[in-house]
Amino acid sequence: MDKPVESDPRIYFAAERTFLAWIRTGLALMGIGFAVSRFGLFLRELSVTQSRPFVSTGLSLWSGVALVVLGVIVNIGATIRHIRVIHELGAGTWVAGRVSRGAITLAVVLAGIGIGMAAYLMIVR
Repeated sequence: MDKPVESDPRIYFAAERTFLAWIRTGLALMGIGFAVSRFGLFLRELSVTQSRPFVSTGLSLWSGVALVVLGVIVNIGATIRHIRVIHELGAGTWVAGRVSRGAITLAVVLAGIGIGMAAYLMIVR
């Protein structure tokens, strides 16, 4: 006799692992954003030691802040989604095979950011 899905602890453990993977993704975005935002400061310090003028566009600061904010949004979204999934599992209304809109949205946003960064690097050279 099989257990119903909502009483099988492996399902809850899988939901927990998925939630933790999203949290890691959000933290990684925040860490990368911090590094990107401080890259302009690094270039400014490097220009002082090389006695070359450094003209800052402020792009590293704002793109870094945007990545940190994106990481925060990912973590908040992951928390809300995890709570919903746990409630659906408890109520027996969870539907298998649903597309993860959050994952697709994040992938499209990051692809757009990557395209923008590539274009910027080609322009600046």
